[in-house]
Amino acid sequence: MRSLPAPDDRTPLFSRAAVVASCVGFILIGALQALYGPAIPAFRDEFGLPPSTAGLGLSAHFVGGVAGVLVFDRLFGRADAAGRIGNRKLLGGSYLFMAVGAAGFALAPAWPAALAMALVAGLGFGGIDYGLNQLFAVGFGRRSTAMLNVLNAHFGIGAILGPALIGLVGADRYTAVFLGFAALTLPLLLCLAGVRDEAPPRAAAGGDDAARDGGGVADGGDGAEARRARARSRSLATVLGAFVLLYVLHVGIEAGVGGWEPTHLETVGYGATAAASATSVYWLMMTVGRFLVVPLALRWPARSIIVVSCAGMTGCLLLAAVPAPAPYAYAGVGLFIAPIFPTGLPWLNDAAPRARRAGALVIAASMVGGVAAGPALGKAIELSGIRAVPLILAAVSAVCLATTVWLIRATATRPAAATRPAATAGPSPAEARGPRV
Repeated sequence: MRSLPAPDDRTPLFSRAAVVASCVGFILIGALQALYGPAIPAFRDEFGLPPSTAGLGLSAHFVGGVAGVLVFDRLFGRADAAGRIGNRKLLGGSYLFMAVGAAGFALAPAWPAALAMALVAGLGFGGIDYGLNQLFAVGFGRRSTAMLNVLNAHFGIGAILGPALIGLVGADRYTAVFLGFAALTLPLLLCLAGVRDEAPPRAAAGGDDAARDGGGVADGGDGAEARRARARSRSLATVLGAFVLLYVLHVGIEAGVGGWEPTHLETVGYGATAAASATSVYWLMMTVGRFLVVPLALRWPARSIIVVSCAGMTGCLLLAAVPAPAPYAYAGVGLFIAPIFPTGLPWLNDAAPRARRAGALVIAASMVGGVAAGPALGKAIELSGIRAVPLILAAVSAVCLATTVWLIRATATRPAAATRPAATAGPSPAEARGPRV
């Protein structure tokens, strides 16, 4: 990223009001994602849809979300090079897309138009999700991991409140809910004045893996330099691939538990009400877990938090195969999986500070993982039966754990020269200090 003058480096990336508004924004995107499912009965009645077609609303939302991540990242990169588009315009545009899409979805006269509006709302959703996650990952220095967990915990609050609101007013009044959602999005535009228009250098997100801030690479001739450059490129690509795998798989587990926990619990003898309540507790524990990890993130590096989370998640999924403790084990899965998504972003920025597309890649991959989890897990269940759900997910979680252990070794031993030019291997005073908030 383009360096900023010294006075600007000392300017917080977010004012206090902008931090609060960002958390409200995450409540809204969490609610939006969760509104489509409970409203499906009303979609079917209004437009005369079969179940499979009615479920396309959320699919269109996720397609728009992936596009929003990629578009925001492309414009953000252009802003870095030419200085034409700042954070405020990108976030403001994302909020507007989400508001217009939600309102259009509510007022759409036909289902194809409603799907188009869901895609527009998803475009804004993806921009906000990626934009705020990326800016929080670099905007708070050593506190970035803690602040990311706070931000994403508010997403969980929205995901809990959205279905509760639909249940309170009735699915047949979904249009009023979506319109109210769009209206609540617009005031957030007023708080964007508290967002600095340019992010601090990406390396300032550090503090987690300071061991990598060592010296550069000695010159050894053009041929040696070319070989070292190719080796660094391969190493970086492998690390990024491992992060993508971790994000795809853990989001697949998150969606898999949320989608199949009720069915599994009913299969092993629990009533429908108890199974639904246990699933609600699972989502609640995801939100609680992100708040609980905040003080831990101020003391422990991201890699340590994630490896414990993956180990705990694997153990709880194995325990969920036993019927008696299964509801409590699923609640444990929610608690342990909660920190992985937000905590991994600062670690990614530390591991690949020069890979500008890394954040967009893993966040877009996480959305793809959520979409792909349903059919992939469904096929596995066809082959092995409903009772195998927790064991299948435990196997996927074990891959997450193995990937995390590999990443710890790879990022702890990779020299600083692998991610920064030799001439600038040492951090600048501003980078070492980090932004003040």
